[in-house]
Amino acid sequence: MKPADIAHLHSISAPSLSPDGSRAVFALTRPDLEEDAYLGSLWSVATDGFGEPHRITGGVRDRAPLYSPDGRWIAFLRPDDDSRPQIHVLPADGGEAFKVTDHPLGAGAFSWSPDSTRLAYNARIPETGRYVDGTPDKEPPRRITALKYRIDGLGFFGDRWQQIFVSAPIEPFGEPGEPVQVTSAETDHGRPTWTPDGTELLFDASLHPNRDLDLYQDVWACAPEAGAEPRRITRGDLSARAVSLSEDGSTVYFIADEPGEQGTDFVGRVSGLWSVPLDGSEAPRRLSGTEDPRMSGPGTRFTDRGVLVAGENRGAVELYRITPEGERSTLLGGRLEVQGFDHAAGVTVAVAAGEHDSGELYVVEESGARALTSFFEGVQPLPVTESTAWAPDGYPVHGWVSMPEGEGPHPVILMIHGGPFAQYGWQLFDETQVYTRAGYAVVYCNPRGSSGYGQEHGRAIIGSVGAVSATDLLAFLDAALEDERLDASRVGVHGGSHGGFMTTWLAAHHGDRFKAAISERAVNAIESFQGSSDIGAFFPEPLYGPSQTWAKESPLTYADQIDKPFLIIHSEQDWRCPLEQAQRLFVALKLRGHETEMLVFPGEGHELTRSGLPSHRVARFEAVLDWWQRHL
Repeated sequence: MKPADIAHLHSISAPSLSPDGSRAVFALTRPDLEEDAYLGSLWSVATDGFGEPHRITGGVRDRAPLYSPDGRWIAFLRPDDDSRPQIHVLPADGGEAFKVTDHPLGAGAFSWSPDSTRLAYNARIPETGRYVDGTPDKEPPRRITALKYRIDGLGFFGDRWQQIFVSAPIEPFGEPGEPVQVTSAETDHGRPTWTPDGTELLFDASLHPNRDLDLYQDVWACAPEAGAEPRRITRGDLSARAVSLSEDGSTVYFIADEPGEQGTDFVGRVSGLWSVPLDGSEAPRRLSGTEDPRMSGPGTRFTDRGVLVAGENRGAVELYRITPEGERSTLLGGRLEVQGFDHAAGVTVAVAAGEHDSGELYVVEESGARALTSFFEGVQPLPVTESTAWAPDGYPVHGWVSMPEGEGPHPVILMIHGGPFAQYGWQLFDETQVYTRAGYAVVYCNPRGSSGYGQEHGRAIIGSVGAVSATDLLAFLDAALEDERLDASRVGVHGGSHGGFMTTWLAAHHGDRFKAAISERAVNAIESFQGSSDIGAFFPEPLYGPSQTWAKESPLTYADQIDKPFLIIHSEQDWRCPLEQAQRLFVALKLRGHETEMLVFPGEGHELTRSGLPSHRVARFEAVLDWWQRHL
């Protein structure tokens, strides 16, 4: 795979099944290098396997399709001329789409009413004079009074809270009717879900008085009307999301974290599937354990045999069915990553990516999975080899090695993932493929602190992040270097976010192991990270320990020990790990006369490598390959 081959890496949205389960509709999206954008439209396919997928919309940025309960309509998001996404509705049996919403900042997640006549949805409502005339630099000053005021990928949000609306009755091809604004509290409200009888909407939100000081988030219910009083269903001690309901509407299922007694300690905690009676008469009950797979991904879906949910497990993201009693079975697992799913009329479909593709749609049956699409083409992925190494204390470290063609010995890149509570996995990974295609062996693993291996594994690095992580990373690297095809004299280290933190740490503490380093979007100085990051008010102490230890735990403290060429890559609009984290390290190295460069991408945020402009993603790859060519 070469840098420009990201154009072949399509994505398929979470699918939506027709009520009878006979058809699935989904959005197919690809990076387009000529348009320098992600272009997509809606497609449909029969679930019985007869017939090929076919395109059903002519738009180029259509996404998030959802069948109506009566099967007549497909609602989806399509941007207006100003690129604000608005909800549109398409007749399921064919025809032209018509617009349902007309909000100045667009609409977001939505759900159909049980009678298929209305849509409940999210929309951000800007303060008067903000965000709408294209001259943000001329807007009045913002008065900031809360800790939570900005988030990566969006920016400031205290002046454009996400509220819940209910559309006017659907009228084909007429002007969008006036919607009803259901919520008004100064906080973000999650995706609304209707109860089966249509009398209430369920959503997640932080509506408690101290919500600015903790990470608790409850499940709430309210009538679908203006001024409705929200009713809390959970008990104020969880961080809940991804709400769904049993068929009779009596039980709510959701994914939640337990952020500790103070409501701020989320580090390494395994998200679980929970249930609670709709009337809130009992406390929520956890249905999956803290050492089970971490429940994550595209949400929850009730079926007559249990709740569907995706979970992280040793590099995989698998599809599970969990009964109301907490019994878990794997419906789709192994060397893959589930990205979306749906269920209707006894039919289950899922989008899953594996070692050799970026995602296809499958029917999931008791006998196995049957592919409905085969869009991936144009790239021949190189294989990766799974491996387990052992740390000095006997702890197993699970990971992979991607090997170039030829006998070698090949130069080596130790890659480190972000998080730290995240995981490398089985999905075709553009990073490893591009570097391996260029002749580098890529070594990557899930050390202690990673997700997918239980809560004890995830929380093992608290208070000693650099030292404990380094022990596992170097143990895995040493095991990989036993292969004679890898050249131990030419090893580079490369990581982003927490991986960038560890890159700087390893370059300073174990620099003799490496020839050069690349650190991206990193945390380097914990003290300034606390005040500048969108999660800085809550992140540092639960992970790195009390503030008195932050200097000792910060990679920047040891910058004077770095003696290898060092490339820093960062984005101007990164609010997760702000640009000052890169600048401080760059200046510290440059003042010493050290060989260092900084590559800064305008307009991008923390997610540059995954969802940045296609041209920026290609330029980044080219810069990385140039650096390794010069130094490895």
